[in-house]
Amino acid sequence: MRYSEFGNTGIKVSKLGFGAMRLPTRKDGDMTVVDDDLAIPLMHRAFDMGVNYIDTALYYINKTSEVSVGKALKGYRDKVYVATKNPVENTSADDWRKRLELSLTKLDVDYIDFYHMWGMSLDSYREWEALSDGPLQAAERAKSEGLIKHLSFSTHDYGDNLRPIFDSGRFSSVLLQYNLLDRKSEEVIAYAKEKGIGVVVMGPVAGGRLGAPSSVIQGLLKNKSVSTAEMALRFVLANDNVNIALSGMSTIPMLEENAAIASVEGPLTAEELAQVGAMMEENKKLEQLYCTACNYCLPCPQEINIPHIFDIMNNHRVYDLTDHAKEAYTEVISGKGWIKSADATKCIECGVCETKCPQKLPIIKQLQETHSTLA
Repeated sequence: MRYSEFGNTGIKVSKLGFGAMRLPTRKDGDMTVVDDDLAIPLMHRAFDMGVNYIDTALYYINKTSEVSVGKALKGYRDKVYVATKNPVENTSADDWRKRLELSLTKLDVDYIDFYHMWGMSLDSYREWEALSDGPLQAAERAKSEGLIKHLSFSTHDYGDNLRPIFDSGRFSSVLLQYNLLDRKSEEVIAYAKEKGIGVVVMGPVAGGRLGAPSSVIQGLLKNKSVSTAEMALRFVLANDNVNIALSGMSTIPMLEENAAIASVEGPLTAEELAQVGAMMEENKKLEQLYCTACNYCLPCPQEINIPHIFDIMNNHRVYDLTDHAKEAYTEVISGKGWIKSADATKCIECGVCETKCPQKLPIIKQLQETHSTLA
């Protein structure tokens, strides 16, 4: 296993981190919970292979993930750094403290190594910063008491919005999204390293999208045959500004495959990294021929999230991630998707979207094509 210096913390962390959101599960009545008989040996195997960073959260797997992680830490506490998250549901310092204490109880630990403000944006940070006694002040008190070692935050914000947060000096690390299909945080990740902020990447396989076979992704390296998932993980690990690629793992074979990739010195050569970057830029240009996701077409009177539908279609059309695209579109049809949208059949061909599209795309026709291809 390879390790790196984690920002200015003085800690060395494994390049592969264990994401405890996708631990193996079982049914307990009507509820899905962690299956400890499978999950604890899996986590122990990871620790024995040199993975020394595990990430969980208060609400993962119907609030059972932290408990299982706590059980797995027995006998390994001095070898593993544990990270968890406070959802910050309001601006009350007392409520923030109660959630911290609940996590400490569930994990059965005296302190948390990296405690995250969960899903923080620049707007929410500025709101909390302006308070005289809110979540940030509660966090600083908890840190002074030794209940948390390092204050961190997870975010879906990106770019220049993150720079003021890094500049504040409050945070030791950040958890953000970065992968082959989503490189918008590349520059700010480099800035984080300059500021001594540890960088943990969630979604290195793009939330599962890059776990599906893709001839496009698998063909990025000349004269080398690697799976789509391996290519995705190699790409993230090849970025020297990334300390940890966090992977949700539910089986020992998955763990061993990822650990093997994370143990390779130089997952991509400089030439290969440049080659991959250039080819993905070409693919991005092809994506933008179909939609630039400017959102000018919204709102749709039929509640179709047109850019989201086209993003799913591009997974098929541009990246050959057809299996994933079909699954994602099925979620749209069933109403179970992460991003809410009506499916393409709800289009009444009013044409309002086409009058607002700066690219003058034939949106109605493309919606029909998406449905006929993916439904």
